[in-house]
This record gives sequence, C-alpha cells and structure tokens, in this order.
Amino acid sequence: MRILGIDPGSRTTGYGIVESQGNRLRHIDNGIIAPGATALLALRLKTIYDGVTRIIGEFAPDAVAIEQVFMAKNPQAALVLGHARGAAMLAAVNAGLPVHEYSALQVKSAVVGYGRAGKPQVQQMVKALLNLPEIAQEDAADALGVAICHAHSRTLNQALTLTGRR
Repeated sequence: MRILGIDPGSRTTGYGIVESQGNRLRHIDNGIIAPGATALLALRLKTIYDGVTRIIGEFAPDAVAIEQVFMAKNPQAALVLGHARGAAMLAAVNAGLPVHEYSALQVKSAVVGYGRAGKPQVQQMVKALLNLPEIAQEDAADALGVAICHAHSRTLNQALTLTGRR
C-alpha cells in the first residue's frame, strides 16, 4: 500500500510518501508545498490544493493520512491551519482516496514510541525507520511520520480484525 502523509500548514505543508508491504516500509518521496507567507490565504489554500493534487497524480497513493489540528494557544492560527487541512483533504477526496486522521500524539507514539517526543527525535527516527541518507526537512519528516503512523495503525487494525478483537 502506498500512503501519502500530510503535515498541513498554511505557510508550509509537508508531504511524505511511503510504501508499506507487511511490516516493511519503503521511502518513495518527501518534500514541502510552500505557498509563501505573504500570499493571501485564499491563494495559499489553492497552492496547497494544487500541490496535493499534483503529488497524488504523480505518485498514485492508495490512501492519505493527515495530522489533526491541535488546539493552539491562538484560535486564529488554529482556524487557518484548519483551512490548510481542508484544502489538502479536499484534494484527496476529489481524487477518490480515503483520508485518515491522526493526532500528533498518535504520530509521535507510532514513530518514536513516546507521544511527547520532540521534533528532532521524530526526524531522527523517520531517518532510521526509512533508512534515509539524511534527515528530512522538519515538515516533510512530520509528514513521513504521519504516513508511518498510518502504516502501523493499518497493520494493527488488520491483525485485530483477524483475531476477532475488533
């Protein structure tokens, strides 16, 4: 299964694509969609939508995993982040892909084993888990972490279904 992970942001949206075969993960690609901090919000959202649409067209993922909005101290920032998530989710749904959401706590737990891990720890573990030659840019590493979280969650859910625990 090919998974597109997305770490949404109105200024920088990270993406990461991994392929999951059993319990093995393979890195396909990662990067950022950077609409520019000074552009109008509507234009940044269009850039995110167009970028995710392009990535889906190029890499043909089977599913999309996206990080949920965390409750920020600034409600306006959380609202803008929600718009960025919406643009990315809409691109995925318009492409006919299932969208799965994970909290930052779930992602960090799946990648590092500790839900309160710092960004450098996530970056280092993503590098190790995917055997990357270098540490990915912060937003791209977070997106790869979301994809890894979905791969692990999917495997766990399949195992629970097979054992009748679900």
